[in-house]
Amino acid sequence: MKKQAGFTLIELAIVLVIIGLLLGGVLKGQELINSAKVKNLASDFRNIPVYIYGYQDKFKALPGDDKSAAVHLGVAADSTKIGNGDGALGGNWYDVTSASEAYMLWQHVRLAGLATGATDMANTDWRPTNADGNPIGIMAGTNDATKAAVKDKDGNAIRGSYVICSKGILGKYVTQLDVTMDNGDATTGSMIAYEFSSTDGLGKSPPTSDPVIDPAKSYVVCYGV
Repeated sequence: MKKQAGFTLIELAIVLVIIGLLLGGVLKGQELINSAKVKNLASDFRNIPVYIYGYQDKFKALPGDDKSAAVHLGVAADSTKIGNGDGALGGNWYDVTSASEAYMLWQHVRLAGLATGATDMANTDWRPTNADGNPIGIMAGTNDATKAAVKDKDGNAIRGSYVICSKGILGKYVTQLDVTMDNGDATTGSMIAYEFSSTDGLGKSPPTSDPVIDPAKSYVVCYGV
């Protein structure tokens, strides 16, 4: 009779250890990728206030609302949209028209050298995007819940003089992003998330935060500053 060869317990143990190390490396690598993505998304939210305050410090005016933008930026009046100079940023974060001060803001901060990107609104790459390539924008904050860009789970307006909203952020990043920038709860505080709805463009209006964040779903995340 032929003696059948097999694996020893030691050999099996070694194989299992190697598999465990490989799996651990893959999981750790994925964790690093996720952390890098969240860091980039957080930078998107943190950079926009810097643009605003930098512009105000330089020109004593609010970008987008600046009625003397053509003079301040040294360009022809007809090539630069100007605001009404009332000290408030008009429009919504998702606007795509030059009539909106919230949309004009990007031209002003780019021409001022505070942000990179196209300065011609007719450019197909004009729309600012987040680290995932999805739309991001800013609008004025309000204490009036009926006019709020987004409300928390209790129906209160998101807090902040300005509200920055970023679309297309997966739920698996939302909670980690909120831990990084707020209180770890995407239903309350300065950072609120609500589910993106393809039936109404950019979500419910005015949307209320979702009570449970699904890691696989796409969300609009708004941050009050």
